[in-house]
Amino acid sequence: MGLTYSIRNQTGQYFVTCTVHQWIDVFTRELYKETLLDSIRHCQKNKGLQVYGWVLMSNHIHMIISSNKDNLSDIIRDFKKYTATKIVEAISNSANESRKRWLLWLLVKEKEISFWQKGYHGEEIFSASFFETKLNYIHFNPVRAGIVEKEEEYLYSSCADYYGIRKGKLDLAIE
Repeated sequence: MGLTYSIRNQTGQYFVTCTVHQWIDVFTRELYKETLLDSIRHCQKNKGLQVYGWVLMSNHIHMIISSNKDNLSDIIRDFKKYTATKIVEAISNSANESRKRWLLWLLVKEKEISFWQKGYHGEEIFSASFFETKLNYIHFNPVRAGIVEKEEEYLYSSCADYYGIRKGKLDLAIE
């Protein structure tokens, strides 16, 4: 991964994207979504991860994040490794996963898990307007994908928190 999208300021606020290997639609099952969200909650509680905005799509997650404790790049690394292991384990153990053989064929090669693409495209948030641009990009992702008509309808996003409609699935560090 080049330095262009690396985290240089470990205490900075960053827009990051984690994408499933080969853009596979893994996050179509509640179990896999909740496994990912539980991992973020763990990082918030134990590692100092602060989430300012997020959206979970079928094959990737966008977040605006920072850390007030551990190095942000370490948190992302650990988050990706843990979720990869736990989600592949959930797929393997599922009696109801109709795509099990196909998913495991794509995500595990010679006992090595390849769940996430390399990197996370981290862009440091350098101004309030850049923050707003990235937050709007995050919140309108489900609309652009044709999943919902209104961004606040999507449950796997921070949008409803910002609009004051409902408490979302993750705690936010809204400034």
